Amino acid sequence: MEKRPVVLVVMDGMGLAETHLGNAVQQAHKPTLDYLYASCPHTRLRAHGLAVGLPTDGDMGNSEVGHNAIGCGQIYSQGAKLVNENIDSGEIFHSKAWKELVAFCKDGHKMHFIGLLSDGNVHSHINHLKALIKQAKAEGIHEVRVHALLDGRDVPDTSALTYVDDIENFMGELNDDTFHACIASGGGRMQITMDRYEADWSMVEKGWRIHVQGEGRKFASATEAIETYRKELGVIDQDLPGFVVAKDGEPVGTIDDGDSVILFNFRGDRAQEISRAFDGDASFDKFDRVKVPNVKFAGMLQYDADLQIPKMYLTEPPKIKYTLTEELCKHGIREYAISETQKYGHVTYFWNGNRSEKFDEDLETYVEIKSDVVPFEQRPWMKSAEITDELCAAIESGKYDFLRTNYPNGDMVGHTGSLTSTIIGVEAVDLGLQRVMESVKKVNGVLLITADHGNADEMYQAPKEGQPLKAKTSHTLNRVPFIVYNAKCKLKTDDNLGLSNIAATVADFLGIEPNEHWNESLLK
Repeated sequence: MEKRPVVLVVMDGMGLAETHLGNAVQQAHKPTLDYLYASCPHTRLRAHGLAVGLPTDGDMGNSEVGHNAIGCGQIYSQGAKLVNENIDSGEIFHSKAWKELVAFCKDGHKMHFIGLLSDGNVHSHINHLKALIKQAKAEGIHEVRVHALLDGRDVPDTSALTYVDDIENFMGELNDDTFHACIASGGGRMQITMDRYEADWSMVEKGWRIHVQGEGRKFASATEAIETYRKELGVIDQDLPGFVVAKDGEPVGTIDDGDSVILFNFRGDRAQEISRAFDGDASFDKFDRVKVPNVKFAGMLQYDADLQIPKMYLTEPPKIKYTLTEELCKHGIREYAISETQKYGHVTYFWNGNRSEKFDEDLETYVEIKSDVVPFEQRPWMKSAEITDELCAAIESGKYDFLRTNYPNGDMVGHTGSLTSTIIGVEAVDLGLQRVMESVKKVNGVLLITADHGNADEMYQAPKEGQPLKAKTSHTLNRVPFIVYNAKCKLKTDDNLGLSNIAATVADFLGIEPNEHWNESLLK
């Protein structure tokens, strides 16, 4: 096959759904995508569940595991599945990290658990938290505190009390004269603690004040906080402000010297910054921590092995080998990756198998367009134009053999629950694609277009009879497109094909032999 430059575009969160209701992808004015579907080879790929290493096909995909699968051409046990295996085997409780955490806080100190309280299985799972709390009691820990980040994004948007009731009932059954566990603080995931890619460190600072110092609006319980904020502000769970649970005016669970702290999220992007705040030495300058307690801190996984974030962790991350980037570097392929801050790590870190460093400084060029720190529904076009400007210039420069990008709009705007804004986000991606196609045509390149999972394709929850439509802010279980532009070819249509089949396909178009460990190419 003739060697031509290959461009891969990931339309984040733009899956394929049959229904028109609440489908921002279908409802958008998208002449470019309509043309591509009508005139170019295309197929559908699995982007969730077993196809991306998650426990079951009922588990929605996400951007991290999606980019892992695209970038390595294989299926690895991921996130929840990895932790499930570690907990089921009991290996997690025999780890050096767990033993150190228990020993550090045993003499009258507290063990704290910070993380997303839901069963969304994207960042965390409430069952993992339960297993950790139960084992803490078995190990002789006397005091446990939970700092509950509220979801409403990977689960129904006002479901927080379901999970609060669940964990409080669970802890209540464990509590006795020797053991006491309770919720100490919390807040919506888009308000405190769970920033990513350094887009807004003030979120982490708010979380630090609330979890560590017990500084924030005080309530008698998490339930009271959630109900009060909903009544006063009318916002969904992910946007609920932070709160502190207090008794007689005093916080029930500040993080103090001699305590152990576990971040029980397994996904890395929104776990790294709070981990850095706990692990950071005196040179930490992202915000004034004021109180820096002497604690033993660990993550559920190590979220970045190259940067050692965090230094201690309970579950080994998947050891991803034979990535597409590594293979292309062996063949001298010049690569270019670009996105805005919100998804920059996806086309670099996650793409390269959870690796921050480049395989070859001379062959890899990475460009980050800084994201705006504004609510995405207010600026749904995000940085699509700026990404397109840089990508088109790179394509036409002739300097690169393989170029990749991620347009975040369908996912980031889709998570807001605003159908109107998400439609505009999809249209912005469509405009960008038109310009990318023109540049690809100029250099006689090949353009591959896909998505990492669904989101914008289902903006409403399945309506119940007699009930009003409710916004859906989570990912979907739908398949995603794979389209080839400016190349004559035939694509396989096997129902089991998934994102991990893309790596070998890229290699085929670049004229190199796919790595023997990869899943088969999509080309017939």
